Amino acid sequence: MKKHGLLNSEISKVVDDLRHTDQIIIADCGLPIPNGVKEIDISLVLGTPDFISVLEVILSEVVIEELVLADEILEYNYELYQKIKDLIKVPTSFVSHRKFKEKSHHVKAIIRTGEASPYANIILQSAVCF
Repeated sequence: MKKHGLLNSEISKVVDDLRHTDQIIIADCGLPIPNGVKEIDISLVLGTPDFISVLEVILSEVVIEELVLADEILEYNYELYQKIKDLIKVPTSFVSHRKFKEKSHHVKAIIRTGEASPYANIILQSAVCF
């Protein structure tokens, strides 16, 4: 058994397979999952696990060069946006929530959390570590 680090085998496999510019989503429990996109559902009940806890684990494992958020987060979930900004300092793009959902069709995987606050979704773009 693994002694430390990421224990979820499905998430670990996705993380291990990320290459430069590949993208994954960490999502709240309401984001629709497009057909054909790998879904890793780790939700237990509303709020568990929360978005930030999952983001922190992923950031400990992956080098990120860019992120994408729905611009609605600035109006409807600014507190979460501030927490994201405090955790990761990379270029950030904002798109409408409708456009965000369109972009979700092209990611490697979507990790569905139990988060139940509005627009708690993020696209993370993998960088290289050298």
